[in-house]
Amino acid sequence: MNVVKLIGKIFSFIGITLGVVILTLVTTIFLICHGPSTSARNLFVTTILETGQLKFLASIFLSDAEINEIVNANSLATMQEEVDTELITVDDNIEKELIEIHKVSGNNFEGTMMIISDPSKISLATTYPWGEYGKELDKLVNENNALAGINGGLYYSDANKGGHPLGVTVSNGEIQDMSMGATGLHLIGFDENNILRIIDISSMNKSEIENLIVTEKIRDAVSFQEESSDKNNHFVKLIINGEKRELNGMGSGANPRTAIGQREDGTVLFLVTDGRGKNGHLGATAADLIEVMSEYGAVNAANIDGGSSSTMYYNGEYLMDSVTFYYSNSSWRLPTAFIVKE
Repeated sequence: MNVVKLIGKIFSFIGITLGVVILTLVTTIFLICHGPSTSARNLFVTTILETGQLKFLASIFLSDAEINEIVNANSLATMQEEVDTELITVDDNIEKELIEIHKVSGNNFEGTMMIISDPSKISLATTYPWGEYGKELDKLVNENNALAGINGGLYYSDANKGGHPLGVTVSNGEIQDMSMGATGLHLIGFDENNILRIIDISSMNKSEIENLIVTEKIRDAVSFQEESSDKNNHFVKLIINGEKRELNGMGSGANPRTAIGQREDGTVLFLVTDGRGKNGHLGATAADLIEVMSEYGAVNAANIDGGSSSTMYYNGEYLMDSVTFYYSNSSWRLPTAFIVKE
């Protein structure tokens, strides 16, 4: 009888504790959304809309009209410019170290910048033909006898299965997938001249995209999404032809990020940041990515898939791992990854 009472008290304590935690969380979010600080409200909304599973929180506490007003006032200005390939001259006489690692930081994030001197060493590793599950980044790197890698493009992330990309996937010149269900798709990757291309394909049909890949000689590329709405708050272009993208208001929320850029001499920049509470940080904003990429000399740069997927692996260890607790020493399962071979 005493054991039964003890178990009952334990469950009662757990129930009360959970109730207090939930009440505190709800009260905190309500105060953020309806309190005196518009900056806190705007940051919360733009940040939460960039998540895969928590977008619904914004609509619980704010109307669709309020959310749209916040998003419209805190987004990135339209950037229609396309990459001018004439501005990039890849140095074929490379005598530098292939990979350099630099730590970066900002007001609310820490990250790692990987500098790759030879863009021809970068390719796209995939799990094609697609199955139900993708693979952790270390597996994608090691199974392809590579030195390093970062997570790739947009994908179906239901239950962290990661088995199938979303958008267009090109590996070694082969179109491995063309899933056109998302709005605002951009193609991000390298052509046969080892130049980073960032191409808006949102208005193209499959035939036009296939023709683009052939005529522009795209060899390895993924897709990410450009859309600011009450459903999504994603962005792609950061710097094009040396011009920084302009911001409306805060520009974006703060989250873990993965970005890719290229210098005038062809050197490639891989940037991954933390966020969502990891190391006590909220994450990087679009403005943060633009400034870091500019500081490191990027002529062109793009944001790719981030959040819990953001990860970097080099020389047998994770330099940046998933912000998700259960994968804190690894990465989510992924269908694609940009890798660096010797």
